[in-house]
Amino acid sequence: VQLVESGGGLVQAGDSLGLSCAWSGGTFISYVMGWFRKAPGKEREFVAAIRTTSGATYYSDSVKGRFTISRDEDKNTMYLRMNSLKPDDTAVYYCAAKLGDYPSQSSDEYNYWGQGTQVAVSS
Repeated sequence: VQLVESGGGLVQAGDSLGLSCAWSGGTFISYVMGWFRKAPGKEREFVAAIRTTSGATYYSDSVKGRFTISRDEDKNTMYLRMNSLKPDDTAVYYCAAKLGDYPSQSSDEYNYWGQGTQVAVSS
């Protein structure tokens, strides 16, 4: 299974940005897919997740109301729409996939990871 992120970049505070995660090499029937991020000097943290069976979504408190996770199974792609970006959102963003349908905010439970894409938000 391969996950490839795209869409990162440098934006100003208040701007919007969209990330994509394309997957290949597996049949994603019963998975949870998620976005994590890691800022310099900080631990990797959960951002959002989506259950491939029901489409149910989950968000961290820090992004709830600003970010939207979605997926297109026909295109084998997951998305993260980020609105009202803040400098604190600056990080490398990773997409990940977890076997099974039980959602988790723990990165240890995710089996597959992308290489990451940088998002930088200037003030």
